[in-house]
Amino acid sequence: MSYISTVYGDNHFLNIDIIYYFLYYYSIMMIKENKQQKVYRILKGRIIEREYVPGQRIVIDQIAKELETSSIPVREAIRQLEAERLVVYKRNVGPVVAEVNESDYLDTVHVLALLEGYAASLAANNFPKDKLKELVQLNERMEEALEDFDIIQFSKLNATFHRIICEQCGNNFLLESIQNTWNRIESIRGVGSTLYSKRVKESIREHQQIIALLETGASKEVEVLAREHKVKTAENFEKRRKNLMGTNSN
Repeated sequence: MSYISTVYGDNHFLNIDIIYYFLYYYSIMMIKENKQQKVYRILKGRIIEREYVPGQRIVIDQIAKELETSSIPVREAIRQLEAERLVVYKRNVGPVVAEVNESDYLDTVHVLALLEGYAASLAANNFPKDKLKELVQLNERMEEALEDFDIIQFSKLNATFHRIICEQCGNNFLLESIQNTWNRIESIRGVGSTLYSKRVKESIREHQQIIALLETGASKEVEVLAREHKVKTAENFEKRRKNLMGTNSN
């Protein structure tokens, strides 16, 4: 006698049918979710890389046709991007790429550079070996994400990399200030939206240098490098923004 027969008795065939129904329904939902995530990844990647510029209209039917899907996954992806403040809906226009408050972003990143630099300096005094291994693994995974052109995955791994370092600073108020500053940056622009492929290649090399300094306990050196590492992201963002403005004005 089977387990199902033992539990459900003479009704087990009905229950097997129900199980098969839910398995089928779940598989359909997974396919739908995968399509939505694929559209989300592509659209967010285009926004991050400035292939879609601020103010540009996102044409749902056009994207659905291009990606060979229905409009439903596209709409769901756009809703997710809207929640991240990367897309806004305009009356009589539809979804458009959100504008970036460049001044707020740049000011906040420069403050974050000082905070993260100091946190790295404190963390270097006694950085755990197991956490060093974790940083190495994260950086390797970032390289893999870059090879796959997955900027979204890179940005998530990058955030984890910096969080691990800051968590070892031993100063709760400093850590709380850093977290609040991270949240402020995300409120200005979604996670990873200010990264792009050229900068992330440089970022991986800088991560390797930061890991080496943490391993040797070089607190002063790692503070300078961690600060410069963050400032470079802001500088590259500003440089790229000005280049785009110059291109659009011609």
